[in-house]
Order: sequence, then C-alpha cells, then structure tokens
Amino acid sequence: MSHEWPAHRHEIRPWRQAVRGGTRDDRMLSEIEVALPPLIADISISVDGLLASVVEQAAREVTALDTAHGRGLGALGVLLLRTESVASSKIEQVEASIDDYARALHGIKTNSSAASMVAATEALDTMIAEVERTRLIDVSTMTSAHAALLRDDPVERHYAGRLRDVQNWIGGSDYSPRHATYVPPPWETVVEYMDDLVRFANRDDVPALVQAAIAHAQFESIHPFTDGNGRIGRALINAILRRRGATKRIVVPLASALVANRDGYFGLLNDYRRGEFRAIVRSFASASLIAASESYTTAERLTEIESEWRTWVGRTRRGSAVDMVLALLPAQPVISAEDVCGKIAAPVSSVYAAIDRLRDAGVLRPLTERKRNQVWGAGLILDELDDLGMRIADAARDQALL
Repeated sequence: MSHEWPAHRHEIRPWRQAVRGGTRDDRMLSEIEVALPPLIADISISVDGLLASVVEQAAREVTALDTAHGRGLGALGVLLLRTESVASSKIEQVEASIDDYARALHGIKTNSSAASMVAATEALDTMIAEVERTRLIDVSTMTSAHAALLRDDPVERHYAGRLRDVQNWIGGSDYSPRHATYVPPPWETVVEYMDDLVRFANRDDVPALVQAAIAHAQFESIHPFTDGNGRIGRALINAILRRRGATKRIVVPLASALVANRDGYFGLLNDYRRGEFRAIVRSFASASLIAASESYTTAERLTEIESEWRTWVGRTRRGSAVDMVLALLPAQPVISAEDVCGKIAAPVSSVYAAIDRLRDAGVLRPLTERKRNQVWGAGLILDELDDLGMRIADAARDQALL
C-alpha cells in the first residue's frame, strides 16, 4: 500500500473581477493560480508504527467514552455537542460568552456571534442525525448542515445549502484573490470533487480517525461553499466517526484542541496540500485522546453536580416538581417555566414554585432581565461547558499538539 500522498497541483486561470471595488491592482488582476487537489476516493492508505498505535489508542478511548456513562450519557452527549460547536465557531473567530450562547439556544435575540454559535450547533446536530438515518455520508448530508448553519445569516443566506458557483479564496483582498494564502479549485470542478470526497468518506477499509482527518483536510481544500467551510468541515469529522460506529451517542470535541493553536491547525491543512497526510492524522488522534480524557472528567462532574444541587436544595420528595426539574437540568440546562411544564407532569403553580426554590438555592441563574417569561440557566452545567473547552485547549497547548 502506498505511503505517499499526492500534493495539490496548481494551474493559472483567467480572472475577472465580478464586483467593483478594492485597489487598482485588485481591479486589474487578470490571472490567478488555483489549487487542484488530487482525487482521493481510491487512494491506498497505510499508517504503521507509532502513528498506527496512537490512532488505535485514540479510537479505543473514544469508543470507551461513548459507552461508559449509563444514565448520564444523554446529558454528556448534549454538552459535548455544544462544546464542539462553540469551539468550532471560535476557530472562525466567532466569540460569545457562555450566557449569551445559552440565551441564543433558547431563541432569545442576542449578539450575532452567539446566534452563529447556535447555528453551528444545529448544523452539527443536523449532520449527525442525517448520518444516523441513512448510514451514509452524502453531499446532501453536508448541504443540509450548511443550510442550518447559514439560513439566517444576513449576508450568506442566499447561498445556504448550496455548493458555490463562484471562485472563492482564503486571505488576501476582499475584492480579489490577490495575495490570497490559498485559492481553492474553480467552482465548476466542485461537484466532481465532492462526489469523490463522498466515495472516500463511505469507505470501510481505512481506520475511522484516519479517514475523518483526511476527509476533513480534503473538504477544506475543496472549500465547496461560499462561507462556513470550516464549521461544516469540522462537523464532517464527527459525522464520519458516527457512520463508522466509533461513536454512537456522543461527539468528540476535537475543535477545542484545534482552537488552542489556530495557526498550527491551518499549518496542518497546508501540510496536507503539500502531500503530507500523516501530520493531521497524528494531531487529530492526539486531540481525540485529550478530548476523551477531559470528557471523562466532565462526565464525573455531571454526576457530582446533581448530588451537589440536591445538597444545596435540601430534602425533596421523590417525584415532586423540584425533584423532576433537577433530573431534567443535566440534559436541558437552559429552561423556562413553559419548557418545564411541557416536560414534567406537575401543576403550573408547582413548576413556578420549584423554579423559585432552585433559584434561591443557587441551582438556576436568570439569563435575562425580564420580570416575566424568564429564561434560566443551570449555572454549574453552563460553567462546565465553558470549562471543558478550556481544559482541552490547555492540555493541547501543554502537549504542543499542533
């Protein structure tokens, strides 16, 4: 089996500016150099030695995490999905506080960054759900997720869920590919490249983590959308792990490790384009080990949090509204009274009394300044979501992962 990976080719193509603007040099640009990635559907892949060992260890840890936590696994799965989406957004320099993100999760208008993070969460959830339904990676898997990501974007919603029909580029001028750091293949080649990528992503003869790393790098090289490529490409990683059965109920929060060194991550993509696929495989495997280890810690903390809450609240009757809300919070840490009434069998007055008691005990904190129709956050859960991402990032820096 081949140990080599073909580097991207490059071609000079004619260029004509579609939208007036920029400097004279932007307007006068007449030629650009585009990248032409290799077709990868049928390339033989071999990883051996130390790299194979790291990949196998990471796969074992991810699978173990996915099966180890019984009743608490649903809550852990929700938290990991959100952790991955927040970190993936931060790689694109989309930043928002955890409370802003929580407010946006509940549909409250907040800053655009928080709304974008929620859209990334929905996109990842959409892709995973589609793969669970079809057991395949398809172009529609990615376009459906892209539609969820950008359908409310004021600039890009026209292209939501559509492969690009224009030339795009990374870096350089806003008005032309002049001085761009990377110019993806021409738009008319995207359909062929995506069909090839899908064939690769549905193979079963490549270790799942290796497949996910390569597919991600190839996706980013194709850059098939006008915007949102990074977040959809990182969602593809977990979609492949789910299709291959490496995970069944969780996502692996890899992006929290990648955001620790954005330049290093982008360097791995450049290495791939030069014909070196092992570096990104090695990094993704190591990031998976870190993410799994820290997620174990979070799983244990989720169990401790529920016990801590019950200590704060004091004695409660089994089956009471307070008892039922406490059981609800780990998997649904952002609630309103209306949400709770729809989830538990208790009178409305009991629900309001339970929320008041949980607020007074410090279990819930208000997320808005409203007097009526308040939205509440389970503080310890939201803080753990924030902390998990930071712990993964710190461990990645400590290990000089990228």
